[in-house]
Amino acid sequence: MPRANSVPWSPVVLSIDIGTTSTRAIIFDDHGQELAKHQIEYSTSASEGSSESNTEQFRRRSSLARHNEPIFSAEGVVITVNDNVMIENNHASVGPTLRFPQPGWVECMPVHVLANAVQCIIACLLTLTKVNHESTVKYRVKAIGIANMRETTIVWDRRTGKPLSNGITWTDTRTSDIVNHLQRTTDDEVKEKLKKMTGLPLSTYFSASKLRWLLDNDDVIREEYEKGEGNLMFGTVDTWLIYHLTRERAFVSDVTNASRTYFMNLDTLDYDQELLDFWDIDSNRIQLPKIVLSSEYYGEFNPPNLNYLGFHNKFTEEAYAVLKTLRGVPICGCLGDQSSSLVGQLAIKPGLAKCTYGTGCFLLYNTGTKKLILNHGTLTTLGYWFPTLEGEDSKPHFALEGSIAVAGSIVQWLRDNLKLIETAKDIGPLASQVSDSGGVVFIPAFSGLYAPYWDSGARGTIFGMTQYTGAPHIARAALEGVCYQVRSILRAMVSDAGGSDDFLDSSIEDHNNPLSLLMVDGGLSNANEVLQIQADTLGPCVTVKRAAIHECTALGAAIAAGVSFKNVHERIWKDFDDVILKVSGNQSSIFKAKLSDEDRRRNWKRWERAVDRAHGWLEEKDDY
Repeated sequence: MPRANSVPWSPVVLSIDIGTTSTRAIIFDDHGQELAKHQIEYSTSASEGSSESNTEQFRRRSSLARHNEPIFSAEGVVITVNDNVMIENNHASVGPTLRFPQPGWVECMPVHVLANAVQCIIACLLTLTKVNHESTVKYRVKAIGIANMRETTIVWDRRTGKPLSNGITWTDTRTSDIVNHLQRTTDDEVKEKLKKMTGLPLSTYFSASKLRWLLDNDDVIREEYEKGEGNLMFGTVDTWLIYHLTRERAFVSDVTNASRTYFMNLDTLDYDQELLDFWDIDSNRIQLPKIVLSSEYYGEFNPPNLNYLGFHNKFTEEAYAVLKTLRGVPICGCLGDQSSSLVGQLAIKPGLAKCTYGTGCFLLYNTGTKKLILNHGTLTTLGYWFPTLEGEDSKPHFALEGSIAVAGSIVQWLRDNLKLIETAKDIGPLASQVSDSGGVVFIPAFSGLYAPYWDSGARGTIFGMTQYTGAPHIARAALEGVCYQVRSILRAMVSDAGGSDDFLDSSIEDHNNPLSLLMVDGGLSNANEVLQIQADTLGPCVTVKRAAIHECTALGAAIAAGVSFKNVHERIWKDFDDVILKVSGNQSSIFKAKLSDEDRRRNWKRWERAVDRAHGWLEEKDDY
């Protein structure tokens, strides 16, 4: 790279996006354009029995990339592969990043998550070096932002920094017994109080039950906890990354992630002793990270010692040299992935909503500085908090949230388990071979039903099959199952915001509705077929708008970092108006309902009947 004093530098932002099934790093300029990008799809224990080695898999993917054949992740996102400039011997990773040791259990390997992030960072920096060499404009990373899957729980040793167990991901349901016991033994008055404090229902979804399970069932963690020496450290993925990527070993958690632990009070925006006592967590025996804002200085980037942590693949000298050029750059933005998508979608004003179709499906409805208490199954959560901005924009912003456990992952299931498609991109064309599902209804409740139903005992169910039913009908019904859950959540959100929950039944387009525009992003949103199905299930009152910039989650974290500097002249973007002016110039795709009102209403009633029958499929006495 040229000397800093020889050519004027243009500041850019590096965003690290840790998803449920993949990690990516992207370098954005101030117009939200990608200058460099690299993504790694996780290997899983489901493929451990394959006779194909990790090396063979990596070489096969590299060969595909060389022949310009795109590779798609479970969410339908194209994966790029860099042949061998980063890792010696062509190994993508050692062992799986995701494990499924028992039904309902989903674990991640914390060190692999960190190593994947580092590998993606190196690839982006190598690309940026080439861009700087070939372009008259010279770019330099000025700030780093992080977006991450939330609720995933990691416990590590303060003395070594090494994880003491695999991380328990947000989709894991092993804590059902703990949650069911609390549901039965906790008074309704106490439940309501807890809900008002946290914005959350009692569920396996959130971090508290996962930490409780580790303290009760993991021998190493339990013994260390009982010693009471304070060497245990708890964190979600943001905490784990920032701790290992900063020179200061910053032990912090962004407020949007902390709001998903069930330990934080939404009124004080800090940990609450009553909540810790409810889960029987002694903060003297296990350290909890400091809760920080979404946009502030956390620490300076410093390359982690992955070999010491147990990741034995060796980076090449070229890769490590380019990684060291990032030393001293501040990590200064962090958002939970769905909050980050809200910001990246530019849904930063009250009354705007977004839906991200990732591994799961997540809707956020921006309520501004007003914290609304849920009544119809949606959650209340922190949207973002950017203190350097002015006026209302500088205050914590809340959101109503609804989530679906299975969205993009249903495409993976259709591909890997049923073998209906070869790649994720085939799902749209397969479903479009038929005009409807032929009466088939697919309830994709593989991990229970989330908002607005909150039934951990529900399971994936297919109704209405006949001898006429074929693969296209099942594929279409699976996509409709995701879209109908989106409709259910939007009805609940509008009700919680004070509107009428029957506004979706209107046959007349009305821009005075409490929600007339749904902004969408994520892997499944790339398929026009999916978004048309979504528009048809919502009807003429809601327009579906696909994001102009594909990587909204990563962009949101970049925005958080870019506006974090106290000196306005140091920022990548001065304020939200500057962000909107520079980033929103690209064209978006619009989808409106084509299905008749009669068919839409009939299909909706059929869906509601199917949900009723899928409820409570799993009895408490069942093993899983």
